Amino acid sequence: MRKDIIEIRWHGRGGQGAITAAKIVANGAFACGYKGVVMAPTFGTERRGAPVFTSLKISREKIYDLSPITTPDMVVVLDATLLEEVDVVAGLKENGLVVLNAPPPASNYTFGGARVAVADVTAHGVEAGLKPGIVNSGIIGAFAKASGLVDIDTLARAIEEEFTGKKPELNARAARIAYEHTFIGE
Repeated sequence: MRKDIIEIRWHGRGGQGAITAAKIVANGAFACGYKGVVMAPTFGTERRGAPVFTSLKISREKIYDLSPITTPDMVVVLDATLLEEVDVVAGLKENGLVVLNAPPPASNYTFGGARVAVADVTAHGVEAGLKPGIVNSGIIGAFAKASGLVDIDTLARAIEEEFTGKKPELNARAARIAYEHTFIGE
């Protein structure tokens, strides 16, 4: 397994936009110069509210491995209630990162030796002017702050492109607010 590939698993509920969020980050990563970007959505029960996940791999070099992620470097969780239903950190590499839509402080959440970053993405989306429950654009901002892999300006542009005709400015604003209010634990 190549060490230059960063593997990110995204967990959400059907209808929350976990797959869209991963796609936006993939587009942003490519725009930032990552030559290898592979997103592999996983569809299960395909019903609103059911747990879903998707895989995203990024690298500065081309990626030829299209297999699903089993040992992620990072896990992004769009809905903290999933922690009660799904082992979101299954296979997470030692010293991995968990980005969680949850109220701070990060010390409220422990996942073994994983670093934890939290942002109340749900509240930040409402603050930005989105309907309650719209969390996929905000979690992108939290991901940007916690991971440092893709800058927030590039991701905000990718959000605006993805949501053309669907309140692109408000979605980008939600990402920026979440970015500014992401707390990373020690």
